Amino acid sequence: MDQASIKKILQSFPLFINLEEHELDAIVELAQIRTFQKETHIFLQGEILSNVYFIFDGKVKIYRLDAQGNEQIVNVLNKGAMFPHQGFFRNDSYPANAVALENALLFYIPIHSFEQFLIKNPVICIKIFRILGDQIVDLQNRLEEKILYNTYEQILLLILRLTKNHGERLIDTTYRITTQFTNRDLANMIGSSRETISRTFSQLRKKNLIDTDSNGFLIIDTDKLKEELI
Repeated sequence: MDQASIKKILQSFPLFINLEEHELDAIVELAQIRTFQKETHIFLQGEILSNVYFIFDGKVKIYRLDAQGNEQIVNVLNKGAMFPHQGFFRNDSYPANAVALENALLFYIPIHSFEQFLIKNPVICIKIFRILGDQIVDLQNRLEEKILYNTYEQILLLILRLTKNHGERLIDTTYRITTQFTNRDLANMIGSSRETISRTFSQLRKKNLIDTDSNGFLIIDTDKLKEELI
């Protein structure tokens, strides 16, 4: 891929969209490209943090393993996302594992080079801080859900969150979640069990709060789910 093609792709990322030509040229010089096949790990928890990644195509799962080897899904990232969000301006290790959920095309920049670029480009630094701020708010909301809501309500909130991040609007308040998650995946996102997710989804279907299309994608009405939480 030539530099002009790389520059055009980088301009599609919200983080770089307002860069001047010479600033974008500097990023093109730093950026490297790699395709990761489905189920290939991009990095492992505890490895020395060496690169910051940007998703041009595909989906990436970020997850941790506890002392017993149980998986806890931190996030599922789509096109346009940057990761990891931890480690800038400090010597650190990757805080979690990252694996391609499907074939993924990633741009990556060595963390030291990216930090030097940020020092010279305060506007990008401000954008990074906003991204990190959004991550902090999301984590605070998830902690609040664990404290204030029962498991049934946590599952409803999880579905609404997935609709926001992975939803495709069909009509009015009806959405299709375009990423397929197993019951195990959903359970790992909130620290529940696969059986609890399955039982709760059966209840939601009986109440006509969720459905699935012919391809197995989850269909929901966000207004109905929000009313269920009241």
